[in-house]
Amino acid sequence: MLADGRYDAFIVDATIDNDRVTHLELTIVAGAHKGEVVSLSAQNLAGEEFDLIGMPATITVVNGTPHVQIDR
Repeated sequence: MLADGRYDAFIVDATIDNDRVTHLELTIVAGAHKGEVVSLSAQNLAGEEFDLIGMPATITVVNGTPHVQIDR
């Protein structure tokens, strides 16, 4: 679990299920958690699986709840 803060990341895998929930595997690319892999799920995320793999992203954790934004 990541502490509250902002983390630069890179999407290494993305899977979209039948309910259009996107399951992401992201690697943290900077800071104390560099190299750690984080698994997150997101609803209403634009893009298909192959479109998302390799994209940079920002993970923001507030009150223990992570949010992901694709940096296009």
